[in-house]
Amino acid sequence: MPDAKADFKPIATNRKAYADYDFEETLEAGLSLMGSEVKSLRNGSCNLRDGFVEERGGELWLLQVHISEYTQANIWGHEPLRPRKLLLHRKEIAKLAEKVRIKGYSIVPTKLYWKNGRAKIEIALGKGRKQYDKRQAISDRENKIQMQRIIKNRSQDE
Repeated sequence: MPDAKADFKPIATNRKAYADYDFEETLEAGLSLMGSEVKSLRNGSCNLRDGFVEERGGELWLLQVHISEYTQANIWGHEPLRPRKLLLHRKEIAKLAEKVRIKGYSIVPTKLYWKNGRAKIEIALGKGRKQYDKRQAISDRENKIQMQRIIKNRSQDE
């Protein structure tokens, strides 16, 4: 998660990922972007919903993340769904790649944001949920909200 002191501006959040996965750990990574992609991100034109991270040749790549074309870029623009390299230390890449080899683990992008003028992405390592797990998670979340409301109402009455 970003530092409180750092300049932090959100671009996009993958809310679907929070419903579909149980996350164990998160990491912040840099992105290797083209100039037209940076301009498009400044406009907030990004969709993380179908995105995932894959290891290829000792590097991590962000796939299926849609960054819209920048209209003023003309012929020097970018493809919206092109693979983008993630910038991480080798030890972090090796650790994540090892865990992905374990059955059921995936690396999913959860947030994209500006931090001190640079595009950063938060990726999370997690296991996919089954349908009944999703229902249970929704039920637990609703029960927690309801309990917080009851506690809040009691404290206001006193």
